[in-house]
Amino acid sequence: MMAALKFHFENNRNEQNAGPMKKYMKDLFPFLGIKTPERTRLTKLFYQQSGILKQDFQHEFVLELWEQSEREYQYAAIDYISRSLTKLIKEDLPLFEKLITTKSWWDTVDMLAQKPIGTIAKKNPEVISETIEDWAYGEHLWLRRTAILFQLKYKEKTDEELLYRYIEGSSDSKEFFIQKAIGWSLREYSKTNPESVRGFIESHTLAPLSVREGSKYLFK
Repeated sequence: MMAALKFHFENNRNEQNAGPMKKYMKDLFPFLGIKTPERTRLTKLFYQQSGILKQDFQHEFVLELWEQSEREYQYAAIDYISRSLTKLIKEDLPLFEKLITTKSWWDTVDMLAQKPIGTIAKKNPEVISETIEDWAYGEHLWLRRTAILFQLKYKEKTDEELLYRYIEGSSDSKEFFIQKAIGWSLREYSKTNPESVRGFIESHTLAPLSVREGSKYLFK
């Protein structure tokens, strides 16, 4: 599987694009220089040729993608995971914890939080007390961000008490990515329950960034 996708990606390297793409991501990761529309086309071609989407969820394929140097391979893994959400089970959670804590940056972590973690927790809510609770109060930046964001697309199914408790647990954080996650989660939930979010912001001490982000649709 890996060889087939790598064939498509390697044959479409673009060094002219690779430099600016790497710079945009703070020089943290090398890039092949394949922009999103072309990468989407190539992955779709790979899916058609390999039939992988008709098979069981492929852990090893995901890990192989994650081990590659260039960032497009991690994006391909995210795309494959996103197309396999109905196949995910509770026992897949350790895989995603590994991905969140490896080659970590917002571009992969945020999609993992919303999609596989959000999906598994919705189908298996016991993982919240078993695992996500530890993430929310642990020292790992990206796991903590994931705990704040995993309900991002839950809308009316959001566990409000849990969301607010996790936010309160990180409200004094000086980390930009935690403050941003708090604001983002509040902003998204405000689309469902604006009065609740307004009341929470007014009654809690949050970082200015969190307030600004969380209030985007409020206080107009």
